[in-house]
Amino acid sequence: MERAAIEGRLVDEDARLMLASRYGHFTSMQVRDRRVRGLGLHLDRLDEAGRELFGAGIDRAAVLASIRAVLGDDVRDASVRVYVLDADPPRVVAGSGPPHGPLPGPLSVKSVVYQRYLPHIKQAVGFQQAHIGRVAAREGFGEALLTTEDGLISEGAITNLGGFADGRLVWPDAPMLHGTTMRMLQRMDVPQERRPLKVADLSGFDLVFLCNSWGVTPVGQVDGVPLRQDGELLERLIGHYEGIARDPLD
Repeated sequence: MERAAIEGRLVDEDARLMLASRYGHFTSMQVRDRRVRGLGLHLDRLDEAGRELFGAGIDRAAVLASIRAVLGDDVRDASVRVYVLDADPPRVVAGSGPPHGPLPGPLSVKSVVYQRYLPHIKQAVGFQQAHIGRVAAREGFGEALLTTEDGLISEGAITNLGGFADGRLVWPDAPMLHGTTMRMLQRMDVPQERRPLKVADLSGFDLVFLCNSWGVTPVGQVDGVPLRQDGELLERLIGHYEGIARDPLD
């Protein structure tokens, strides 16, 4: 693609690359005071995906330089995405926007039968998930919950799902993206396990939540079925997450 235009305006080389690429991966992060919670996990994600998709890890210095470039000298709080896109060699492209807080909860969630190809990769093109999320929103749901054909929960359209049952923090045992926030919550000092979960199992939990780079949000109901919400467990979970120090970008 030698030239590209958006609404009649020619765009620069990096924008053309983003428009043309159908192959790549990315990570999303929230920047506060030019710091990122779990920055090393974001870099590890990009490195691991780069080795799988392109046969080589990332230049971490280039990633950090790209983040600093989109923040400039004046922006301290932002939502940032870093893409690694198909080119020779692969290109690092960062973009920023307004900061984003947790999804407003408690959320009403709709289950949808859908599984991503290579679910452990945060893929640059996500039409199917975007469509599923939009349909769920039009029907009054805050998020979609992806399941297998036989009903096993894997993840949300843009989130991971977890919950507390019998004093344990439980995660679905299914193919999924292991999100950076999920990985940080897995460091919580509480017994944890992964096990196969179906939607019907969630009614027996003391707390069900969704998490992504925006934060942690409780789930109030799934497919119209109310779920329990243990306020003390939620406070403890959010306290652990918010207590994780942010890493400096500068």
